[in-house]
Amino acid sequence: MHDIRAIRENPAAFDAALSRRGAAPMSAEVLALDEARRARITAAETAQADQNRASKDVGAAKASGNEAEFERLRALVADKKAEVAAMQAEARELDQKLTDLLLTLPNSPLAEVPQGADENDNVELRRWGSPRALDFKPLEHFDIPAVKPGMDFETAAKLSGSRFVVLRGSVARLHRALAQFMLDVHTTEHGLTEMITPVLVKDEAMYGTNQLPKFAEDSYRTTNGWWMIPTSEVTLTNTVAGDVLEDAALPIRMTAHTLCFRSEAGSAGKDTSGMLRQHQFEKVEMVSITRPEDSLAEHERMTGCAEAILQKLGLPYRTVVLCTGDMGFGAQKTHDIEVWLPGQNTYREISSVSVCGDFQARRMNARYRPAGGGKPEYVHTLNGSGLAVGRCLIAVLENGQQADGSVDLPQALHAYTGGKTRIDATGALV
Repeated sequence: MHDIRAIRENPAAFDAALSRRGAAPMSAEVLALDEARRARITAAETAQADQNRASKDVGAAKASGNEAEFERLRALVADKKAEVAAMQAEARELDQKLTDLLLTLPNSPLAEVPQGADENDNVELRRWGSPRALDFKPLEHFDIPAVKPGMDFETAAKLSGSRFVVLRGSVARLHRALAQFMLDVHTTEHGLTEMITPVLVKDEAMYGTNQLPKFAEDSYRTTNGWWMIPTSEVTLTNTVAGDVLEDAALPIRMTAHTLCFRSEAGSAGKDTSGMLRQHQFEKVEMVSITRPEDSLAEHERMTGCAEAILQKLGLPYRTVVLCTGDMGFGAQKTHDIEVWLPGQNTYREISSVSVCGDFQARRMNARYRPAGGGKPEYVHTLNGSGLAVGRCLIAVLENGQQADGSVDLPQALHAYTGGKTRIDATGALV
């Protein structure tokens, strides 16, 4: 959420930031609500002071035996009390309207974020690895003979409908191996603390990480009011909601492997083949809580953590910085990592790593106490996939496919598959 004081001080800069994201200027509407709210607060305080003075005079009039003055002042006190209550109620209503408006406005992009309308305007930063030269036509993951016995969309459709999958045997084990491998690397090499968190959360948690109110239709809600998390960014980030952290506790670096649930509203007809876009999937998430001055360096570090997983798996990828028109609602700056998928002959997103500044911290009221003293300040929050397990499974299968229909597995996973190094064309792990 935006800092209302910053909008008051520089409304033109606020509107310019919204304009960079293709949004209409909002400072006039925001400041009108803010001015009305503050006027009601001031009026209520003035009326409260009048009420307090009259209350004192009531006692004096009573003591002096001036019954007429006593009754007049008592009526004045009652009138002022009602006036104060009405003004305070109006102030609360205006305050809620202002908050509701601010909750719908996206974060301001950093100056270094490239201007653009959509994914075509993203800027490539670097590439790692080279796509393997193949002497056969590569298949998409679901058509590889080794994979077909272990990737069942028909049974999933019978159970749950479209955009679900049942994994069996070797493919299921490989999926589990990938998640375990990612967690081990992040905890032993990257210094992240492993967490196990709920997948059902309250409204407040979804507001805290800006899924609500704007993106309610993208998530699932239970009949008794819980939300099913779209990513463990929600739970990990909200672990510090309402806290005042000590400076020495920062940075906080966390990771979790969870189920994730997304309705994929508005994505009809997009990426419907195979496992690319599912309603239920698994992800190893990374979240960092930092001091403001450390967040940009942390963004680069987290991007490197995600890239390291792909490097260890030998999967070619490219890293891009998203333009203003393609980055997420709560982000100040985002790096997307796109892995090479030979079956599609293109790079596809496998991780987004974003720095949010104090945008989420203000919504959560998450602060820290600076080491040098002074009043608490808002922390900065960051999140990123480290990685999406299903998409990583797709990449491993497609990049490891062989002409005979088998799949060679990355050496980094052999310890997680009982020393087995490939899935043969019949689907057996050998």
